[in-house]
Amino acid sequence: MAELTHISGSGLYTAEQRARRDASGWTLVQGVLAPVQFAVFLGSLALVARFLATGDGYFAATFSIVLKTLTLYAIMVTGAVWEREVFGCYLFAPAFFWEDVVSMLVLALHTAYLAALAFGALSPRGQMLLALAAYASYVVNAAQFLWKLRLARLQGARALPEGAR
Repeated sequence: MAELTHISGSGLYTAEQRARRDASGWTLVQGVLAPVQFAVFLGSLALVARFLATGDGYFAATFSIVLKTLTLYAIMVTGAVWEREVFGCYLFAPAFFWEDVVSMLVLALHTAYLAALAFGALSPRGQMLLALAAYASYVVNAAQFLWKLRLARLQGARALPEGAR
C-alpha cells in the first residue's frame, strides 16, 4: 500500500528522474527488449505446450526456453543499469520495488530450469513444468511493468501543459 500511496501521491518519477529516463539510451534498449522477450515467450509457450500435450518437440521446446532465459537475463541486466541511471540504484528503487522482488522470483525459476537441464535433475516433463512455473511468474512480472508503464504515461500526460495534451 505504501507503494501505491507513493505513486499516486507524488508520481512514479520525479521531474529529474523523468528527465534521466527520457535521456537514457537504456530506455530504448528496454523498449526494444521487452517486446522481443514477449515474442520469444509466446513462441516458447506454444512449443512447451506442444511437448506437454504430445510428447513431441523436446529439443525445440528446450531451445526456446534457453532462448527465453537468455533474453530475460539481457533485459534484467540492462534494466538494472537503467534503474541505476534513473533512480541511483541497480535494483529495488522504491518506484519499482515490488516489480524487482517478483523479477528475482522470475530469475530464480528460469535459472532453476537451466540447472535442472544441465544436471538432469528433472525428467523432460518436469523440466517443462518448471518452465511453465517460470513463465507464470514472468506473466505476473510483465503485468506489473505494463501497469507501471501506464502509470508513467498518465503521469507524463498530467505533467504536460493543458494545450499540449
